[in-house]
Amino acid sequence: MSSSNNRPWLDNYPKGVPAEIDMEEFPSIVALLENCFTRFEHRPAFSNMGRTISYGELEQLSRQFASFLVNDLKCEKGDRIAMMLPNVLQYPIAICGALRAGMVVVNTNPMYTARELRHQLEDSGAKAILVLDNFAHTVSEVIKETPVKHVITSGLGDMLGFPKSLITNFVVRHVKKMVPPFSIDGAIRFKDALGRGKGKTLPKADVATSDIAFLQYTGGTTGVAKGAMLTHRNMIANMQQASAWISGGMTEGEEVIVTALPLYHIFALTANCLTFMKIGGLNHLITNPRDMPGFVAELGRTRYTSITGVNTLFNGLLNTPGFDQLDFSNLRMTLGGGMAVQRSVAERWQKVTGSTLAEAYGLTETSPAVCINPLGITEYNGSIGLPIPSTEVNIQSDSGQILPVGEIGELCVRGPQVMKGYWNREEETAKIIDADGWLHTGDIARMDENGFFYIVDRKKDMILVSGFNVYPNEIEDVVASMPGILEVAAIGVPDEKSGEVVKLVIVRKDPAITESAVRAHCRKELTGYKQPKIIEFRESLPKTNVGKILRRELRDAPVAPS
Repeated sequence: MSSSNNRPWLDNYPKGVPAEIDMEEFPSIVALLENCFTRFEHRPAFSNMGRTISYGELEQLSRQFASFLVNDLKCEKGDRIAMMLPNVLQYPIAICGALRAGMVVVNTNPMYTARELRHQLEDSGAKAILVLDNFAHTVSEVIKETPVKHVITSGLGDMLGFPKSLITNFVVRHVKKMVPPFSIDGAIRFKDALGRGKGKTLPKADVATSDIAFLQYTGGTTGVAKGAMLTHRNMIANMQQASAWISGGMTEGEEVIVTALPLYHIFALTANCLTFMKIGGLNHLITNPRDMPGFVAELGRTRYTSITGVNTLFNGLLNTPGFDQLDFSNLRMTLGGGMAVQRSVAERWQKVTGSTLAEAYGLTETSPAVCINPLGITEYNGSIGLPIPSTEVNIQSDSGQILPVGEIGELCVRGPQVMKGYWNREEETAKIIDADGWLHTGDIARMDENGFFYIVDRKKDMILVSGFNVYPNEIEDVVASMPGILEVAAIGVPDEKSGEVVKLVIVRKDPAITESAVRAHCRKELTGYKQPKIIEFRESLPKTNVGKILRRELRDAPVAPS
């Protein structure tokens, strides 16, 4: 494989990975699903809380749900259906069914407040919503103010089989009191919906590659959440790109991936759900990864070959008793994304598990993968990897000039995985995708001579100290390397003399860590203007649903020190 001037990364591609992907193999996600259902009929597809369903069962159950949507609810091609579920078996059944019915899936965070949910349902124009009982009270608060006509509710244990389903739902509702009271007129139970769809004819959905498959909402931490329109072509392209990248290290029909990130998040949806379905893999769904002791216990019962996550998840596992005693002999791929992977976490992960924590990079707007490190690397390299097949990446100045190797600017990407645009927001779309099709990510990065890209920081998170650019990722990486530090966030706060100064917000693992010790460490590792002027210790840091630290919340609404 020969490189060209604007694609130096091709020379460093893993053996067997093509420069371009086959966009004709699957014309839609529905075609992919039907292929998987047939080829892997008897293989396990998804497991959760002790229950496993095969690809054949997934075909039958998703057909029943699709039939219910079409025949009973009279849903039509292009109608939107919101999914407000954590990682339970209902999720893959429901999204497969909705897509087979020609509908658009609106993935919805179960932890949304009433305000956030109202906005998403109104903005998307969702006709129906499927919600877990635990979160249905939020739906009940806003349902009358939205265009939603149909509500489908489900208990946590609904798909676990008799008698476990009854026991689980009873304990969740009556013993653990995890289901706040709610009342929704005309709501239909998920299991009843499956029953009503059984045996009915399901017309074949006429789905085109350009049709929208998912509305993925993003930008809630920086303003009003916008729906990224991800078409069947976008999703199939990224699945093909990711599966080509990992093909050398995976065996069809034998892979088991731990899916702890929520499937309603684009990372797990593409990297775990779709990519591993294509190779007949088993997604082991973790419903509550925040219960770290329970998560570790579950890992101890699972012979998994791959795991994906964000830096905070890997850090949490490493700091949970018993994790270092697990059997990692089958683990062949650890993929980190969603936020910067810190060197201290990556190096400790490799020491404990024997598996390299390979960093990847993507955005909701790119379905999501843009760059991935070669899986054959033997140690953490600090980069986000190489652009995946059929993907162009460059570094641009503020004026749109393409910058040479080594220079820092905005990372821009072009490829078949780039979204159609933001739902009903042409002006917002035009701000991020230029006339030549380049998506401007808002991330500050550089490229080395081998085509590896390095994220320096988010444009909006950059701290300006006396005219010098300070990147929070660098500061956080330095502080996180200190023994006794659990988590850290660096933000800029106003200062009369220098415009801004660096503030650290730290969660300690060792309560004996002092402010003076942190300052001494920073003096040794950082030049003067990068050193923190303010240090605050807290019990926890604010995070998104997938564990990204919310720097903006720390800047805009600081709480009192613990």
